[in-house]
Amino acid sequence: MFRHYKLRLAFALLATLSSTASAQNSLPRATAETQGVSTKQVLEFIRAADEQVDSIHSLMILRHGKVVTEVWWSPESADKPHILWSLSKSFTSTAVGFAVKEGKLNVHDRVLDFFPEHEFSENPSKNLKAMRVIDLLTMSCGHQQEVRLSPEIEDWSEAFLNHPVPHLPGTHFKYNTPGSYMLSRIVQEVTGEKVVDYLQPRLFAPLGIEPPRWDSCPQGVSIGGYGLFLRTEDIAKFGQLYLQKGKWQGKQLLPQEWIEEATSKQVSNGSDPDNDWNQGYGFQFWRCTHGAYRGDGRDGQFCIVLPEKDAVIAITSKTRNMGGELKLVWDKLLPAFHDEPLPAETKFQKELERLAEELKATR
Repeated sequence: MFRHYKLRLAFALLATLSSTASAQNSLPRATAETQGVSTKQVLEFIRAADEQVDSIHSLMILRHGKVVTEVWWSPESADKPHILWSLSKSFTSTAVGFAVKEGKLNVHDRVLDFFPEHEFSENPSKNLKAMRVIDLLTMSCGHQQEVRLSPEIEDWSEAFLNHPVPHLPGTHFKYNTPGSYMLSRIVQEVTGEKVVDYLQPRLFAPLGIEPPRWDSCPQGVSIGGYGLFLRTEDIAKFGQLYLQKGKWQGKQLLPQEWIEEATSKQVSNGSDPDNDWNQGYGFQFWRCTHGAYRGDGRDGQFCIVLPEKDAVIAITSKTRNMGGELKLVWDKLLPAFHDEPLPAETKFQKELERLAEELKATR
């Protein structure tokens, strides 16, 4: 019996240590009004999203570095990693940033220089020879159409390098997921590690993110353009790192200059002033209306950074209307942010708590 007691005590201690470690890795929490965020307005967004977005999975709002709202729609949960789709690209860009910081590559390095052993169906074109790392980062590698990469293709980088490059790199924006894969491949070439492993001590561990799943190509390279799975709070932490210009808990993980370049408009991608996919593109980050920028992915995965509001919004979902989802953020959430703390909205806080429990329990 004494032995069983010791076992129970050991399990209880392990559970306590695990809970304590989790708490240490979590972002600080605060009530919305103390951080100048209106709970009433947040409630309006959640209700509208629940009705209009088919379907939203989670929402986390950070203000001044503190979590002021966190909601999950069943069957999603706080501890369940979610597929990021193309939001993965922003993490691949971050890996390039670390490699640049460590002197392993330069954004102006030519892509072909990393693959001297590759064979070509014909001599490399002039445009292919001109393609640089920065052209991959900015989705302006010169392709007219994306090359199709699938599990049946044995060598993805060879397929990419043999694809026609009709435009001079740097002059033609074309959303290009295989280009993001090539960034991952280049990082692996210069570091000897998969991007997911390379980022572990540099990004994931410092931010308290558990080692994530990142799917690989047939050659064992992190896909780069998609395939990463993270929790909602992990997405929020990533956005907060960028909001803080690369600094985390007093330590500069990435240079401020890299953060500013990666999130600024590097290339033009349209002329509609109201379209959030026409505001310019950085290094695997989209510029937004309202002075914001974001990483985003298929079905409505968003990491939205609002420097003017000192805020981050992380959303996961499965919707075909990403533009409508983003419009709800601007229409309902932007008015929630105020410059000064607000009086406590106790009534709406209780309503939000009740609604969050309902969404967590049923769908």
